Amino acid sequence: MPEFFIIADIIGIVAFSISGFLIAIKNNLDILGILIASALTALGGGIIRDAILSSDPFAFTSFYPAMTLITTILIAYIFKLYKKPSIERNFIFVISDTIGLVAFSITGAILAIHADYNFFGIIILSFITAVGGGVTRDIMINQVPTVLISDFYGSIAVIVAIALATLEMFDILNAMSISAVAFASVILRLIAFNRKWHLPKLG
Repeated sequence: MPEFFIIADIIGIVAFSISGFLIAIKNNLDILGILIASALTALGGGIIRDAILSSDPFAFTSFYPAMTLITTILIAYIFKLYKKPSIERNFIFVISDTIGLVAFSITGAILAIHADYNFFGIIILSFITAVGGGVTRDIMINQVPTVLISDFYGSIAVIVAIALATLEMFDILNAMSISAVAFASVILRLIAFNRKWHLPKLG
């Protein structure tokens, strides 16, 4: 389902471009820093994913990823999204980050399924695609990666991967079932964020 992959990829790039842009503004990065942080967030996970799949990075061979990134940053600047207080709790940031997380989880899982990866491989590739860019960005700006401390964040990528792998196992993976998984995962992430759910911690 290449069309669905393209749609999910564009949604993910737009959403993560916004969240990367807002994080860069919060950390007082300059214009180049903002562009790098946004690009790493939006494209980094996909680049790592394609490297694992031994294919040319999609972000480097297709026109739309870079154009989508730049256009989104310009729109975010024009509408002054960076003026919003308390970025991490801001509705725009939470929504964009959640949508990006789910969209990239789906693209990673779909590509893993098409590559005939096993159940474990589908989960890992989905997870890396979803959080790889954000982790790279966080390391660059010298902060603990969000996936390690945030409320029920990386768990969403795992849940999406398990759901899609299960649908494929029963041969009912299609646009409608993927859309249902995406919608349910976004709602779950927003509920988890609102209620401050966390995975158990040792000690």
